[in-house]
Amino acid sequence: MAGGAAQPGAELPALALFRDSSAPQLAHGYGQLSLRELRAREFGRLEGNPHSQNISSKLTHDTVEQVRYRILAHFHTSPEDYSVIFTSGSTAALKLVAEAFPWVSRGPDGGGSRFYYLTDSHTSVVGIRKVAAAANVPSIPVSPEDVRSAEGRGAPASAPDGQPAHLFCYPAQSNFSGTRYPLCWVEEIQSGRMCPASVPGRWSVLLDAAAYVSTSPLDLSAHPADFVPVSFYKIFGFPTGLGALLVNNRVAPLLRKVYFGGGTAAAYLAGEDFYVPRQPVAERFEDGTISFLDVVALKHGFDALERLTGGMENIKQHTFTLAQYTYTVLSCLRYPNGAPVVRIYSDSEFSSPEVQGPVINFNVLDDNGDVIGYSQVDKMASLYNIQVRTGCFCNTGACQRHLGISNEMVKKHHQAGHICGDDVDLIDGQPTGSVRISFGYMSTLEDAQAFLRFIIATRLHLPSGQLLPQTSAGEAGPLLAEGKAQMAPAAADHHSPSPVEDALMGCGVWDDSLASAKAVGSCPTLCEANGALPTPSEKSVAVLDGGLGPHVVTNLYLYPIKSCAAFEVSKWPVGNQGLLYDRNWMVVNQNGICLSQKQEPRLCLIQPSINLQRRVMVIEAAGMEPIEVPLEENIEQAQICQSRVCADRVNTYDCGEKISSWFSKFFGRQCHLIKQSSSFSRNTKKKHGQDLPSDSTAILSLVNEAQYLLINRSSVVELQQQLSTRDENGMEELFPMNSLISRFRANIIINGTRPFEEEKWDEISVGSLHFQVLGPCHRCQMICIDQQTGQRNQDVFQKLSESRERKVNFGVYLMHTALDLSSPRFLSVGSQVLPVLKENVECHDLRASEKLQDTIS
Repeated sequence: MAGGAAQPGAELPALALFRDSSAPQLAHGYGQLSLRELRAREFGRLEGNPHSQNISSKLTHDTVEQVRYRILAHFHTSPEDYSVIFTSGSTAALKLVAEAFPWVSRGPDGGGSRFYYLTDSHTSVVGIRKVAAAANVPSIPVSPEDVRSAEGRGAPASAPDGQPAHLFCYPAQSNFSGTRYPLCWVEEIQSGRMCPASVPGRWSVLLDAAAYVSTSPLDLSAHPADFVPVSFYKIFGFPTGLGALLVNNRVAPLLRKVYFGGGTAAAYLAGEDFYVPRQPVAERFEDGTISFLDVVALKHGFDALERLTGGMENIKQHTFTLAQYTYTVLSCLRYPNGAPVVRIYSDSEFSSPEVQGPVINFNVLDDNGDVIGYSQVDKMASLYNIQVRTGCFCNTGACQRHLGISNEMVKKHHQAGHICGDDVDLIDGQPTGSVRISFGYMSTLEDAQAFLRFIIATRLHLPSGQLLPQTSAGEAGPLLAEGKAQMAPAAADHHSPSPVEDALMGCGVWDDSLASAKAVGSCPTLCEANGALPTPSEKSVAVLDGGLGPHVVTNLYLYPIKSCAAFEVSKWPVGNQGLLYDRNWMVVNQNGICLSQKQEPRLCLIQPSINLQRRVMVIEAAGMEPIEVPLEENIEQAQICQSRVCADRVNTYDCGEKISSWFSKFFGRQCHLIKQSSSFSRNTKKKHGQDLPSDSTAILSLVNEAQYLLINRSSVVELQQQLSTRDENGMEELFPMNSLISRFRANIIINGTRPFEEEKWDEISVGSLHFQVLGPCHRCQMICIDQQTGQRNQDVFQKLSESRERKVNFGVYLMHTALDLSSPRFLSVGSQVLPVLKENVECHDLRASEKLQDTIS
């Protein structure tokens, strides 16, 4: 401040005067808002930080310390015996132990530390072996059977000073199967009465309690493990990203700290290697500012837990009762032939909560005893509003042991493209993982029964309202009615080049680089050019009468807005991404996340159409005024933003506030319409785990996997017959064909000669266009949504799941091969489809190809 030091009582200069004298002129505040009121309303938490020394910060510090006491009391111990180190979660707590443990490298005589861990351990435990390896310490996995066989075989031993420290880690509860391992192992191993190995030294026990303490009390006064990682998210469901490491004060002085961060130093020098750590364990290991707001929330979590349930012992009994009930019913479910419906992976018979947690791990079987892939079970469960966990649950050791997967098989599966967390659930008919359900303290009997009804309804075909428990094999049976359906004939539409085709070629507006038809004023829309589109049945008769052979295009659809309604055409230009303007736009929420019908079924009620003459997309929906969007962006005004489609990054731009308001009004929440930037190329590089040839890389729009999706009417008819029912008079009722076709959201519909023959094709030609068949389309829950009403019905997915031998495939993906866009290219209804069979198809399939060639000749 100019003018020297301010005198006591002197007036401070006015801000306005200060700003006027500044060059450049400074800004202050946020418009007309009162910053004082805004801060008081929105940022009251600014009043305290535990690293400060003012009164409010001291209060925050004291509150955090009180929470530490509450945590220790929850585990029946005190600050005299244990210290609480807050971490970002149980994984971070395990990592802290790995990095701070006093490892002694293996010497020439073979001495040094050892790290032993149970094979039934979480990935975060197994990962400790990499830290141990860096310290030249061997890691040895031991099976549950080996540990149990060692019980009582050792003798108490003392570890004199100077002997190396060893670490043994095991879970109090398996996160895979819910098996609970004896807590008495803690003292047995510490005392030497049960040694994992006969080596000199002192054994410390790392008890992974993250899964166990979510539903059971842990008494550390009775079982004083050296290190206990916990996750508060698993206990309360909130806050996320907060855990703790409980460290026995007996071993705390042995821990080594390498890195030091803010708040952990008692003193240090910047210009010299001088550093003195703080003495309290928590202060020494909690680098930087802890998440004190979340820590304070823990107090309310413990209060609520006690108030609502009466304590962890009650939670333990409640959750185990639900698990035991569900296990009993599941174990008894049988198909009519006596085969079990599920295979449960457990080391107990759910006899007591001392040996089993409220977790059931299983695979669903068919009536032949073959496993149904977990991905398919997951999709079906979601249709019943049931959330399950699938895979190996970050516990490969237990997964291998229970499913009989060898080390060689794991490596083979990885080479085949399977990675942790994907949906590759079966390889060579063998499961790569399983399904897990868990019960928490707010789970109810109705939750358990809803799950059981789901299994019964989907596997035994009984009504979902069937009373429980239902364990009799003889009472279950299929309710499907036999029936036949007439396949709708296909259609041919022979006509001279349309006005839109002539206009595109004559106007010279075909852009080879962007592969987009930039129609000028004289170009009508395809719907206008070709007249009103006939119904599928009308087209079908026309094709058969035309005698074009057994494979003909009967329908063409594009979906300008991803997950919105189809736009049906009889002839449409082809670009280098697929059908022109197919899935060029998508709707995103306020966070920029793409919306699909799985989250918002009403997307199917939004009907976009493309008007090439006016170069606009018209969007309509019931109760809304139609709105128009330009087909091409204004490059000067478009603001590029990044979005994601199926884990791929895409460059997009927002279509503006007016259209955003339209979508927000329709859905009742904030939404935006975005379009893929024409200057951005997104490529597909994989063909179901295999690299595509360098000259066959497809350029994609906002589609999930491929440029085109083709389905065969013969395949649809077979599914329609399986979905047929009979009315009260015994008359057969067929699922509406058009409704069934629309659920699969394909671009190209053909009339084939036999169901699912398209899965045996390697290539196809449609007129002058050539396509490579990339493989089958793995279906999700979207086929359960009626595209005319937005209502869900799980019958289609369930029946397809049953009929396709445990894989819900329908339709095949296509991509261009050798596409020449120097002149316009079109797909048309009525075009002949010429397939090329895969080389490895069986002889009886070749007859179809020979018959086709005879017809063509």
